[in-house]
Amino acid sequence: MIEKKRKYKLHDFDYLLPKKYIAQYPEPRRDYSKLMVLHRDSQKIEHRKFLNLTDYLRKNDLLILNNTKVFPARLFASKDRTDAKVEVFLLRELANGLWEVMVRPARKVRIGNKLTFTSKLMCDVIDNTVSGGRVVRFEYDDNIDLHNVIDRIGTSPLPPYITRDSEPNDKKRYQTVYAKERGAVAAPTAGLHFTNGLLKKLVNKGVRIEYITLHIGLGTFRPVQVEDLNRHQMDSEYFEVSPKIALAINEAKKKHRKIVAVGTSTVRALETVVVSGFMVSPKRGWTDKFIYPPYDYKMVDSMVTNFHMPKSTLMMMVSAFADRDFLMKAYREAKKNGYNFLSYGDAMLIL
Repeated sequence: MIEKKRKYKLHDFDYLLPKKYIAQYPEPRRDYSKLMVLHRDSQKIEHRKFLNLTDYLRKNDLLILNNTKVFPARLFASKDRTDAKVEVFLLRELANGLWEVMVRPARKVRIGNKLTFTSKLMCDVIDNTVSGGRVVRFEYDDNIDLHNVIDRIGTSPLPPYITRDSEPNDKKRYQTVYAKERGAVAAPTAGLHFTNGLLKKLVNKGVRIEYITLHIGLGTFRPVQVEDLNRHQMDSEYFEVSPKIALAINEAKKKHRKIVAVGTSTVRALETVVVSGFMVSPKRGWTDKFIYPPYDYKMVDSMVTNFHMPKSTLMMMVSAFADRDFLMKAYREAKKNGYNFLSYGDAMLIL
């Protein structure tokens, strides 16, 4: 009881993360990543491979994944028909051809500038945003599909802690095998470990698999700046929980079946749509839900996640589920056992 009532501060989620632990490339085979298994009741830790996930899920368990699709959001342009190069990071489409973006170097891009990507694709900078970004309006011929052009000329939006340049293979590997709904600028990284073969094995075992959508934004990498966590404001992200999935979740809860959420984005969506007790309702919209300890989870019985940045909101969410001290112990053990951290790193299953 004392642990649940403890009031945590930002520094409680700090730990040392030397660069050697930050994966710059993914494991060559997705499901060969390491899997650390945390048993909350016994405080036991196991070391397995991700393909061993089938040993921990049972028939009729409900596995929920985030089917958001990452698009190649990082583009490069010349400014005002000069040799001055600008990086344009697409955040979200506000309307047809109208986008909120981040630009670099920001100080050199002002309202009125024209940015040229190809001979047939340009945009005008028409406004600033409160977060330091820009609003741009793309110009292109009617016969051009803007999304197709972005897919062709854009590069994968790798996280800032991956210090190498994006490579062609990242378009495949910084994407889950079940990605479907385009809109994310960061991958739901816990899902990167799944293969089609592993998903088939789970289905054959009797595990039910369903999908929600939450489009992960750049806010997932934004550091928390305040010691008092009550004062931190999360960025909003768009999500959808369909009637079919809501029905499956409510049925699983009624029959006391385990709900296993893959990734913090899935957890965030599920905990957003709780309406009363332990029931959910179908919903689509924007969520700025910030989960940190102490927090009483209502929808999630088990969680698959990666190893997260120090002092990140993702680490706080996992701490609220696994118990902060137990999680810190697990992170120390992960470093001793050569686990890779962050987006292209290894995985954790919390039971």
